Amino acid sequence: MPPPPGLRERKKYETHRALAVAAVELVAERGLDAVTVEDIAATAGVSVRTFFNYFASKEDAVVIAYPDHLERTERAIGRFLAQPAEVSTLDALVTVMREEVADVGANPREWLARMTAVKQNPALFHRAVTMNAQQAEPLTAAIARRAGCDPADLYPSLLLAVVGGAMNAAMLRWRERGGEETVSALFDEAVASIAAGLPDPQRTR
Repeated sequence: MPPPPGLRERKKYETHRALAVAAVELVAERGLDAVTVEDIAATAGVSVRTFFNYFASKEDAVVIAYPDHLERTERAIGRFLAQPAEVSTLDALVTVMREEVADVGANPREWLARMTAVKQNPALFHRAVTMNAQQAEPLTAAIARRAGCDPADLYPSLLLAVVGGAMNAAMLRWRERGGEETVSALFDEAVASIAAGLPDPQRTR
């Protein structure tokens, strides 16, 4: 997604992104414990004070790729709810998730490094899981709203888990293959398998 149009907002966006990319690359190369806030700030060309204007910790700098990550979730929910009524809830969610996957594919080197860093550092994995959990509640509520059911019903949580699982599986496969295939193609493959009822590969040969 492009940076915001205003000069001040664009500068803040670019500074956040510079710090996030620096943190990801340093931690992927050295490991979390061997990287300091000072290292990240110096690599991004800003002061330590500036770093703490954007992030509470080096863990957040690795995990939070975009300064407007909460607003991005809200915008994704808006696009999901705005899908035509004739589109199934599953297809509407897949369409929105596909847009998120495309953002990853637009910055492959950064996201491959981020995924490597998260896998190798339990503290980063925990932070990423926590952040994803915070996004799950509003997404579940939006699914329930579109499907016309209660958020406490099984369907909203199950649908989010299934489509989210397809996205996670695609990204893991993408990282394991070093980005040789596009993450979007792998996500589409995963979704197609779900739509087909997850056929057993041995029974389709």
